[in-house]
Amino acid sequence: MSTKRVYLFRDGNAKMRDLLGGKGANLAEMTNIGLPVPPGFTITTEVCNEYYKNGRKMPAGLMDEIRAGVADVENALGKKFGDAGNPLLFSVRSGAKFSMPGMMDTVLNLGLNPVTVEGMIKLTGDARFVYDSYRRFIMMFSDVAFDLSKHGFDNHIMAEYKKKVGAKYDVELTADHLKEICDLFLAHVKEGTGREFPTDVWEQLELSVEAVFKSWNNDRAIVYRKKEKISDDIGTAVNVQSMVYGNAGDDCGTGVAFTRDPSTGEKVLYGEYLMNAQGEDVVAGVRTPVPISKLQEQNAAIYDEFVRTCDTLEEHYKDLQDLEFTIEHGKLFMLQCRSGKRTGPAAVKAAVDMVGEKLITKEEALQRVTAAHLDQLLHKRIDSKDLGARGVKPVAKGLAASPGAAVGKVVFDANTAEERGHAGEKVILVREETNPDDVHGMLASQAILTARGGKTSHAAVVARGFGIPCVAGCEALHVDAKSKTITVDSLVIKEGDVISVDGNSGEVFNEGLKLIEPEITGDFDTLMHWADEFRSLKIRTNADNPHDAQQAVKFGCEGIGLCRTEHMFFGEDRLPIVQKMILSKDEAEQQTCLDQLLVFQQTDFEGIFEAMAGRPVTVRLIDPPMHEFLPSHEELLVEVTKLETKIELGKTGLEAELEEKKKLLAAVGTMKESNPMLGLRGVRLSIVFPGIVVMQVRAILQAAAKLIKAGKPAHPEIMIPLVGTVNELRVIQSQLEATAKEVVKEQGVEIPYLFGTMIEIPRAALTASEIAEYAQFFSFGTNDLTQMTFGYSRDDAEGKFLGRYVEQKILPYNVFETIDFAGVGKLMKMAVDDGRATRNDLKCGICGEHGGDPESIYFCHEIGLDYVSCSPFRVPIARLAAAQAAIRTRVKVALDK
Repeated sequence: MSTKRVYLFRDGNAKMRDLLGGKGANLAEMTNIGLPVPPGFTITTEVCNEYYKNGRKMPAGLMDEIRAGVADVENALGKKFGDAGNPLLFSVRSGAKFSMPGMMDTVLNLGLNPVTVEGMIKLTGDARFVYDSYRRFIMMFSDVAFDLSKHGFDNHIMAEYKKKVGAKYDVELTADHLKEICDLFLAHVKEGTGREFPTDVWEQLELSVEAVFKSWNNDRAIVYRKKEKISDDIGTAVNVQSMVYGNAGDDCGTGVAFTRDPSTGEKVLYGEYLMNAQGEDVVAGVRTPVPISKLQEQNAAIYDEFVRTCDTLEEHYKDLQDLEFTIEHGKLFMLQCRSGKRTGPAAVKAAVDMVGEKLITKEEALQRVTAAHLDQLLHKRIDSKDLGARGVKPVAKGLAASPGAAVGKVVFDANTAEERGHAGEKVILVREETNPDDVHGMLASQAILTARGGKTSHAAVVARGFGIPCVAGCEALHVDAKSKTITVDSLVIKEGDVISVDGNSGEVFNEGLKLIEPEITGDFDTLMHWADEFRSLKIRTNADNPHDAQQAVKFGCEGIGLCRTEHMFFGEDRLPIVQKMILSKDEAEQQTCLDQLLVFQQTDFEGIFEAMAGRPVTVRLIDPPMHEFLPSHEELLVEVTKLETKIELGKTGLEAELEEKKKLLAAVGTMKESNPMLGLRGVRLSIVFPGIVVMQVRAILQAAAKLIKAGKPAHPEIMIPLVGTVNELRVIQSQLEATAKEVVKEQGVEIPYLFGTMIEIPRAALTASEIAEYAQFFSFGTNDLTQMTFGYSRDDAEGKFLGRYVEQKILPYNVFETIDFAGVGKLMKMAVDDGRATRNDLKCGICGEHGGDPESIYFCHEIGLDYVSCSPFRVPIARLAAAQAAIRTRVKVALDK
């Protein structure tokens, strides 16, 4: 832990991110490479943690160190904090190690009070600029320090005043107007807090620093960290920086820019700015900003300097940069740089292009792209053919702020979006503009649509960061949150109406449109080939039909790790046969049903084997209990009761139906179990009722034989589920191997099949050395293994307490999303090691949902699994994660040396 709590920008560097936060470290780095950065200092992240350890009290002696930092800035600029003649003003901003745009608090123009306001007016001769800065300070400070919402100032007092004087934009207000607005703001503070607005500049500074610390744990920051898997313990730094003014006249301005297009990755300067404005105006969507390219027309010299600065920073950091800048009376100042949030397509393109530009290596490119980025590449889009055929036209068009398309019901506030979204409804959040308090609702929405704001507005930045389609600045919309309506000319759209939003084109449609899956080529293929060069883990997919198998092959899968045979029984043409087989007491009738099902199953497997073109296919034999294929006991009981009631009331002709339902109810009743998950299923069912799995093995191998005879390869791997003791496996596998030999003899061809088991019961992991005497492969069913290791029912746990366990740090994360390395992972490693000690060529993989989780994939790589298996659309993510795991291990080994 550092004993120093305040660092001047010139004393830090980019390697001090843990201590200074990303923003502070980058301000220090820009200062030290000679860029024009207004001087200031950073209060470390450790102070934030100390603040919380002290029961939310400012650490003793901190203000003395802050005063020393202020004195250094005063000496550098020749100004004095709180001085009437030449006052020094500050901005106070948050800055955690990892970028959290808009999640925490900011204060601008700190140090203004009645005395310094008069001093600034005399110094600048521009009363309008000073009062504009003062009203901004009152609003921002009151919002963060006193919890008085900005909406009360901006959307009520300011909006009503502009309406009264006939001003559409803030820049139309005069100095006298703004002075009067400042008085109204101060009165609002007194009314809302019961105290006067503080005039002591040191009190202003202390309260603002504390407000930033407090904002580390505001609701939106907590939601963001949870989504991004950022630790709650790292804290935020506070950056205190001397003010430069973008609102001091028409030769002043402020903007936000990216060194490459964060939506597409194209190597073009991308951003927006506003003249005579401060930074919050650009990102808050209060005024619609101007594209950065227009700056070349307004001030070519500043534009050229800014382009050179962008090139310098991208070359220095070797990554796409997100920049904030201010122009003060024709002079450029850099206020921030950070690694830019980008969409999935942009992340892939930028990474591939930078390798071509020799800025980064292939390994670095692979580490730049995340699972979330690749997930975005798989976003749906509007079917243009369907659109053209139907002649549907957009009702409005805004800025294409975040790619992807979505269909959903209109909602007007974040809480409703969260409530309905989490309940399973597809909703689109529509706002005049979003703010950081809307994040929870944005995350639950299919898309975001705003009437105001640009491509660097809050809505756009958050949407791009989370891969949510967004159309911003759709000015044709009149959004009325009170009446919950959108008006476009004469069209009125109400809450609950279905609309479609296209974040690729910026178009909005007043109906639900057909969406189609994206096509993946070009830079994506290049990145995937690089991933394949580095990874050692094979990537399989979970697929139960030829369509899913073909989709997974397109995404680069190398086999099927889990084909669930029971899913094939639920087809309309099969389920009646399955039910008849279950309910029959006659062995001959049961066999007849099995013979009928054999035909269906063999056809299914033929299609899957053909789609996989010789890649291995692991087929899990029937796993669920028999009652899952029958009607619900509760529903049947209701039906019987209703029929009995109707008959009692004199209705005739229902007796035969009642008798049939009673028989079915009795049969279902005999199969009812207290705990079906631990009951008659998996290998237990196979031992008690071997006819089903014998039929399945015959269907699998006959299908494989048919392809082999046609000159097409097939490699079936037959998996016996839910084994807990070696004797279960021995008994059923010996029967099935006998069936397999019969099929091989009948078909007259060699079939390269394997028998193996799922390791999903803790006892199986503990006795893996015995089980490997029979099993030729292990596949970890980590969903059930996690349930049985923890003693959790997944549905109950996730619905009732698991979220709270994570919030209270009882568990570090949802163990059904990422493997529990300490417990479940220990069982997995033990099973791999012990199993291979018995059978050195034992193939080991994972087929639970964890197979598509990057952290779980890294663990699987570390314990030496041969493959991971996941859903088709997670295959590209698994390929990337496997490469990242290999690179991570190599770096770790190098560091250990």
